[in-house]
Amino acid sequence: MANAASGMAVHDDCKLKFLELKAKRTYRSIVFKIEEKQKQVIVEKVGEPTQSYEDFAASLPADECRYAVYDFDFVTAENCQKSRIFFIAWSPDTSRVRSKMIYASSKDRFKRELDGIQVELQATDPTEIGLDVIRSRAS
Repeated sequence: MANAASGMAVHDDCKLKFLELKAKRTYRSIVFKIEEKQKQVIVEKVGEPTQSYEDFAASLPADECRYAVYDFDFVTAENCQKSRIFFIAWSPDTSRVRSKMIYASSKDRFKRELDGIQVELQATDPTEIGLDVIRSRAS
């Protein structure tokens, strides 16, 4: 079902993979891509549960927009093991203007399809999604 505002549909696989990440912790991360010709958001790749945050961040393309979800584990000041599910809207400065516009206009609807997002970040360069940023936003 396409959205009138952006015209982007969300492939069922996006929701299924997200549920697996959230409920079963089958994946550490999911990177989503808008397939412009098919006018839908699809799963581009998934990260195994052992994937480090650095590997995930390095897997985002330097000059193309993406949506990504990352399940971040951390230990609180009280020594409790916790996790937060981050939604990252990756829109590097070097990506095409048209691409940035499509991703920006489709983001809210796509995010609504993924029930359970706890923290949202928008980033235009790698420093905005550094591990220190993720840690500070998680707690």
